[in-house]
Amino acid sequence: MLKELGINDLNELMKRVVPEKVMDPEPYKHENGEVPEAVPEKLLLEKITKLAQKNKLHKCYIGGGYYDTITPEVIKRNVLENPNWYTAYTPYQAEISQGRLETLLNYQTLVCELTGLENSNSSLLDEGTACAEAMVMCFATSNQKKDTFFVSSDIFPQSLEVIKTRANNIGIKLVVGNPQKFDFTTIADQLGGIVLQTPDMYGVLHNYTELVKQIKEKVKDISVIIACDPLALMKTVTPAEMGADIAVGSAQRFGVPMGFGGPHASFLVAKASMIRKIPGRIVGVSKDAFGNKGYRLTLQTREQHIKREKATSNICTAQVLLANISALYAIYHGKQVLIKMFKYINLVLGVGKYCYQSQRSYSSFS
Repeated sequence: MLKELGINDLNELMKRVVPEKVMDPEPYKHENGEVPEAVPEKLLLEKITKLAQKNKLHKCYIGGGYYDTITPEVIKRNVLENPNWYTAYTPYQAEISQGRLETLLNYQTLVCELTGLENSNSSLLDEGTACAEAMVMCFATSNQKKDTFFVSSDIFPQSLEVIKTRANNIGIKLVVGNPQKFDFTTIADQLGGIVLQTPDMYGVLHNYTELVKQIKEKVKDISVIIACDPLALMKTVTPAEMGADIAVGSAQRFGVPMGFGGPHASFLVAKASMIRKIPGRIVGVSKDAFGNKGYRLTLQTREQHIKREKATSNICTAQVLLANISALYAIYHGKQVLIKMFKYINLVLGVGKYCYQSQRSYSSFS
């Protein structure tokens, strides 16, 4: 490697790669020019804490898909910190417990009721991954004939970056723009799907009902994806009511700490006709010959151990622990408390004029 780079040795490589300020030991010396003596960890932590207190902390009110949340202690102690729950990294059919499967079924039911769509998987890696998987679903629905995909410019930047990476690898052409102003008739023949976001990057809630209707009138056989927030869906119009075919989002808002950006379980839910193209796994209920009820992985046709090289995902592309925490968070609080949470946030941030009420019933966490 050194020969290829035209460098004599590792020391020369370090000088070229590492900034001079980092290589120079001067900043770490005392006034007398000597490296300071070691101090006990406790004293060092006290000194660092005093230094950190000089920072000015400011709140940011721009939405970016990550929200501060409180995990109820009973869920934190008994699920998040319980090895019976958190050690199942790759829960295959034979290894996963009935209790964990039942909670995942609750998660799927929760997502379906919030979005109004019929079929949800049992979580994906994060919201960006869910957006990319939804794009692939649109591509597959058109039998890979429509290779153009439109992305709203107000989508979360991390989601856009994941979409770009996936699109580049499978030959999908991306168009990024303002969906309210873009003329979709110019790419109608090639357009297979579109993704919209509410609340968007700037925290604005949208009702896309009329826009989706106009787009579907102009473009035949287009799949509409709406990236949404589960807490906002407690009172706003659902993706299904807006005319979406697929809804995606992050369940982080339901009791999962931010954790420096992740991991956070995401959801992907689609209308009934797209069930065979949903990535990941779907938990269902079966009965044995005696009529006893049991939970199992009902559908996993997209997985690597079944479709092999034709699969679009693998058995690990899920956040089982965090999906279960979000489901239990919703059950713990119940519908009325979650509605109060959204109303409080709505009041504080003053976005009431963007909120469109939806009339529907809930069963999984009422």
